[in-house]
Amino acid sequence: MNYDNNSNETFSLAAQYAAFGISEKVLAFAEPVLEGLRGRFDAIDATAEYNQLRVIRAMQDSHIGEAHLKGTTGYGYDDIGRDGLEKVYASYFGTEDALVRPQITCGTHALALALMGNLRPGDTLLSAAGKPYDTLEEVIGIRPSRGSLAEYGITYRQVDLLPDGNFDFAGIRQALETDTEHRIRLVTIQRSKGYQTRRTLSVSRIGEAIAFIKGLRPDLTCMVDNCYGEFVERMEPSHAGADMVVGSLIKNPGGGLAPVGGYIAGTHECVENAAVRLTSPGLGKEVGPSLEILPSLYQGFFLGPTVTASALKGAVFAACLYEKLGFDVLPDGKESRHDIIQSITFGNPEGVIAFCQGIQAASPVDSFVEAYPAPMPGYDSDVIMAAGAFVSGSSIELSADGPIKPPYAVYFQGGLTWPHARLGILRTVQNFLDRNLITL
Repeated sequence: MNYDNNSNETFSLAAQYAAFGISEKVLAFAEPVLEGLRGRFDAIDATAEYNQLRVIRAMQDSHIGEAHLKGTTGYGYDDIGRDGLEKVYASYFGTEDALVRPQITCGTHALALALMGNLRPGDTLLSAAGKPYDTLEEVIGIRPSRGSLAEYGITYRQVDLLPDGNFDFAGIRQALETDTEHRIRLVTIQRSKGYQTRRTLSVSRIGEAIAFIKGLRPDLTCMVDNCYGEFVERMEPSHAGADMVVGSLIKNPGGGLAPVGGYIAGTHECVENAAVRLTSPGLGKEVGPSLEILPSLYQGFFLGPTVTASALKGAVFAACLYEKLGFDVLPDGKESRHDIIQSITFGNPEGVIAFCQGIQAASPVDSFVEAYPAPMPGYDSDVIMAAGAFVSGSSIELSADGPIKPPYAVYFQGGLTWPHARLGILRTVQNFLDRNLITL
């Protein structure tokens, strides 16, 4: 047997895919789609290169040295590694300050800290991009929950996006002009779609909305939920006028290495207000040990641009394949990308389940586990989640999820490497074929 012959049938890519149950029929169906994406992938790689250089520059400007990779315990006083990491984030996002902590458990927690730290009883929170992500409904008090903003006398208003997905500037103007007592103190904008079939907001469109809001009320704080959007474009919402950008380290900026954490980058005042809510008044950013995870947080941020590029390639590939199969996809295969999420609408629960189970089967961890819908904290319906990840719940790793309710859409994201993203998507198509949900 010739082990140097890559064309040998035993060592061909087709043989490797066959070991995962993927037929030549599925490979043949996908190959023309992949060939048509070469130019698109080059553009994604160019953005990754640009952002990689910005990350390196942020680390060099912050004078990160080997000493910054050491951890602390207990109170975490004088933790130079933690403080250095926050300088790196502030430098990259172009902000005055940042709070980057393993004590922030998830994106929802980071958003809750930003809101609770910067709103006071009697204030009103305004969402300028419609209903926020499901888990924030209980934070705000849209759905009653213990400890919500509503319980502290903070009210909520929202202005829905227009049917075409653009900001309703007339509606925003009306909301601000009718706020005669100036109770609206903070405006939030969710960049990504969440569990909605709307387009993700680009940084330029978010910047237009912030400029419009500040033109009417310069005193307002504008916060952007930046989850899933980091490194996708060459600028972040903080470069477009946002006072705060908020996200999770087990999404894009953690690069698949961060085991936990979240960030808030923004003005000194906004960040300090959030810090005293995370720790305690009088303590703020001065406490909070980094433990032994700083190398993962630094290196994850370093890898973030290229990991995000792999996830983007997977999203575009999935959009093109499922568009070819006749399903509604958002964004479509040709649209510009502003986050890593790809939604595909199936119209029935069987499609959502088949897709998620295909992703699970292609995972390096827990591939033998079969994903099923189940109740989840913070959601109002059963949810199916597939993520055989190295970090539990990490959605920068190959994952897919969706609520089991109309319009029965799945939300696919992640992929630490492009080959893994490709494998997962092909496995979902094979699932559909095997279950007679499609014909090729």
